[in-house]
Amino acid sequence: MSLKDILKKLMDGEISVDEAEKLLKINNIKQIEEIANFDLSRKYRSGFPEAVLAKGKTYSDLLLIILSYLEDEDDKNKLIVTKLENDVYKRMVGDVPNIEDFNSYYNEKGKVLILKKEEKKENFRYKIGLISAGTSDIPIAEEARIISQEGGCEVIKYYDIGIAGIHRLFPKIRKIIEEDVKVLIVCAGMEGALASIVAGLVDIPVIGVPTSVGYGIGANGEAAAYSMLQSCAPGLSVVNIDNGFGAAIFALTIVRLLENNRSNKLKI
Repeated sequence: MSLKDILKKLMDGEISVDEAEKLLKINNIKQIEEIANFDLSRKYRSGFPEAVLAKGKTYSDLLLIILSYLEDEDDKNKLIVTKLENDVYKRMVGDVPNIEDFNSYYNEKGKVLILKKEEKKENFRYKIGLISAGTSDIPIAEEARIISQEGGCEVIKYYDIGIAGIHRLFPKIRKIIEEDVKVLIVCAGMEGALASIVAGLVDIPVIGVPTSVGYGIGANGEAAAYSMLQSCAPGLSVVNIDNGFGAAIFALTIVRLLENNRSNKLKI
């Protein structure tokens, strides 16, 4: 039973307040055998639905979670699966019945799968900027782009403009400023210096995403993460290595606050 249905039954006097409270508690979590507890109400609390992280899960567990989520009519608005490898996705297509009923979209670079029915989508007035230092950083940048767009934002993106050819950066920064971008995501591996440089050039929040691009002492993204965390540039926050999803959610949270403040001012 959906949240809307519970509230309607309460208003119509079909259930008591205590019964409504019990149904709401049940409605919050979907228990999937003994492997997962899916948070169905996260979107109402935080503005974005829970996503399924494919990495680290066995194929059978991942498939069970997806099928269990999609079996209920009330839950079919949107399902997001992140870090989903292409070979696993291809295998999954044959194992998810009636997948054609969904607006299925898989981004191979970003390793993100979106399954959704028609839905009322937020369309924010403000924009998110997205920069990747190198071509190898694009997969994480694409993850951030897809999640940002699914959250209702237009994304202004520029890829492969790292500090090895820093002259490429300045025209893009100018365009980002002209587009009135309100928050900027920077994905960088190797030494991760691009996030600090960008944060020193703009007056908007910058979210640094260290990527696991590098070798030797820079392997696994640790050097980039340390560099961003140690930055003296103001206005820079940092998410975990390869966490394009988390960066996008953080950016959407900032934009949503701006939208709410704008709406309140207009009402006044």
